[in-house]
Amino acid sequence: MKALVYNGPRDVSVEEVPDPKIEQPTDVLVEITTTNICGSDLHMYEGRTNMEKGRVLGHENLGRVFEVGAAVNQLKTGDWVCLPFNVACGFCKNCERGLTGFCLTANPGSAGAAYGFADMGPYGGGQAEFLRVPFADFNCLKLPEDAQEKQNDYVMLSDIFPTGYHATELAEVKPGESVVIYGAGPVGLMAAYSCVLKGASKIIVVDRHPDRLKLAAEIGAIAVDDSKDSPVEQVLHFTNGEGADKGCECVGYQAHDPSGSEQPNLTLNNLVQSVRPTGVLGVVGVFVPEDPHSPDKLGKKGMIAFDMGQFWFKGQKMATGQANVKAYNRQLRDLIHADKAQPSFLISHELDLDEAPTAYEHFDARDDGWTKVVLKPSR
Repeated sequence: MKALVYNGPRDVSVEEVPDPKIEQPTDVLVEITTTNICGSDLHMYEGRTNMEKGRVLGHENLGRVFEVGAAVNQLKTGDWVCLPFNVACGFCKNCERGLTGFCLTANPGSAGAAYGFADMGPYGGGQAEFLRVPFADFNCLKLPEDAQEKQNDYVMLSDIFPTGYHATELAEVKPGESVVIYGAGPVGLMAAYSCVLKGASKIIVVDRHPDRLKLAAEIGAIAVDDSKDSPVEQVLHFTNGEGADKGCECVGYQAHDPSGSEQPNLTLNNLVQSVRPTGVLGVVGVFVPEDPHSPDKLGKKGMIAFDMGQFWFKGQKMATGQANVKAYNRQLRDLIHADKAQPSFLISHELDLDEAPTAYEHFDARDDGWTKVVLKPSR
């Protein structure tokens, strides 16, 4: 089959690789029809992880069941399914509590597994024609009869829509509240969109890329350009000097200031200053235990200089971590099916798999207009 292979920093190529096979009776093989390039893929693409050469990338995947293992009960050939980026067993202590992003079985010795991702287990990625899905009855989200026509919406259930929603859950966003979101990449935009769905009264999105800020404004958010003035001062202005009720961090450890200098603590400390006393922060931007290639001394050790004094003095709370996709994907699926949510609004490019290397270059460079790339391995 054809697949996108990681060869080293900023070097990916579409190559012929061995087809995946049923390895356990609980597996299925899925023919991938839609797969996305995620901002998290860029951490590996840029060489900021321990990703092994030769691995297939891609953890945002949707397609049709192609082959079914002997112990699979809930799926049949031809079913349309979306795959959570979390690979989870369904029966460990964390999975039983709904914490599928921290499965204790799928990646022995670590909490959490994913497709095509560094340090997240041996699982191949889905930027390919076929994907092996373990624990398939548990991991596959079956899609309704409009799956084929709405697959650009449904594929967002694999990661960014639930992850954006997860940010708002971590921040405990309630109807009528004001929310500030740092980062207008795909996850930040999905967090803003989730705030719209939840009935937030005021949504402020901070970024500096005009195309992304434009999308934020189109869904009803206040777009704040942090390259023009202090983002904290702008947020305080829009909240009558009080700060937002809740805040979401959707950037992570590769945050940059407007001059282009990397500052891994920038958005998190700005968030502390932008949220009112006793407010709640939800952090889904990726922070890693170690980052050997970081230009920051603390960052190399997976640490940041966090404004703990201000955070403590304001009596704020913070919750963090990757999304447990299965906690949200069914209800979000049903919103799409009922035409109450259309997360595909952020897609800028729909390309063949062969065009993936060029797409990675543009997406990594944050070129204007490259907000979200969808790849089509099988049409």
